[in-house]
Amino acid sequence: MGALTFDALLRSLKQGGVGGTAAALGAVYYLHGDEDVLKEEAVRALVDRALDPGARDFNFEQRRAGDLDPEAFHSLVNTPPMLAAARVVVIRGIEDLRKTSRVRQDLMRYLGSPSPTTLLVLVQGAGEPPDPELARIATSIAVEPLPPARVQRWVAHRAGQLKLDLEPDAADLLVQTVGGDLGALGGELEKLAALTAGRSGEGGGAATRDDVAALVGARPGETLQDLIDAALERRAAAAGRLIEPVLEQAGMTGVRILAALGTALVGTALARAELDRGTSPGRLASVLLGHLRSARPYGLGSWQQAATSWARWAERWEAGALRRALELARDADQALKSSTLTDEQGVLVQLVLSWAVLDREAA
Repeated sequence: MGALTFDALLRSLKQGGVGGTAAALGAVYYLHGDEDVLKEEAVRALVDRALDPGARDFNFEQRRAGDLDPEAFHSLVNTPPMLAAARVVVIRGIEDLRKTSRVRQDLMRYLGSPSPTTLLVLVQGAGEPPDPELARIATSIAVEPLPPARVQRWVAHRAGQLKLDLEPDAADLLVQTVGGDLGALGGELEKLAALTAGRSGEGGGAATRDDVAALVGARPGETLQDLIDAALERRAAAAGRLIEPVLEQAGMTGVRILAALGTALVGTALARAELDRGTSPGRLASVLLGHLRSARPYGLGSWQQAATSWARWAERWEAGALRRALELARDADQALKSSTLTDEQGVLVQLVLSWAVLDREAA
């Protein structure tokens, strides 16, 4: 069967309208990839396309794959729709089906001749590679994390669904502090909607940057990005002072801070390597932006801003110091993930302070 992106799926469903039949949709969809929030949006879009609201009580079911036995599976997929043209069945956690299980074997047989009135949606959890058999037989939908610009648009879209008026600089701070995790962003947007609901105006007052700062605990000059800037600019004392207030922010952990620092360090090492191979400083940011567009990494925020920052930071580092800094970051990661460790702040402070003396050690 054909393979679609998440965007292509939504476009195809919009073109088909609402209230079609399962046969018009395609008998089986297989959702996989690392963005579970978008998978849920895809499931909702498929259900909306296949079923009118009044028909859902009798014609929509969802189960966990690990809870099914062969009899339950056959009942789900072969029961005819009631007072409607189609029936929708969603099976989540499809990766839990062992290759040798009877339910898996029955599923594969069913895919060879699916019911013409059942729309079956198979949902695989994040972090699992696509199942080649399912991808070959079903309509495969790869649902991957959004690039930075799309995260901003998703925030605006989700805010609109919540009837939340979100000022642009408030949205920027929210993404900067929470990152590209759509689940976490959605949770914070729901809190902001509740916070502003009692203000004047039909939809509540606009959420401001101060609202976001109060909600996530990020004060001006004390965001995760401020910490990264200080650490990579070798301003050790400022970076050390920022560890505690950044750790206190909602949803922040030592591992997350270290991951952000490590990403910035790797990007700076790439920039330093470009300089050392002869790329001119004036062209460096555009060359790095080209690398980012090719690699399409997740969780960086603005690629343009990242490329510009890496180019600026690279002028403060030598290649040897960067290699040693990466080794120290690896050691800090092992320490943070140790089951006996309790002092996240101490590990991170020691790391950013150590980066300031690396040139002297290398010399």
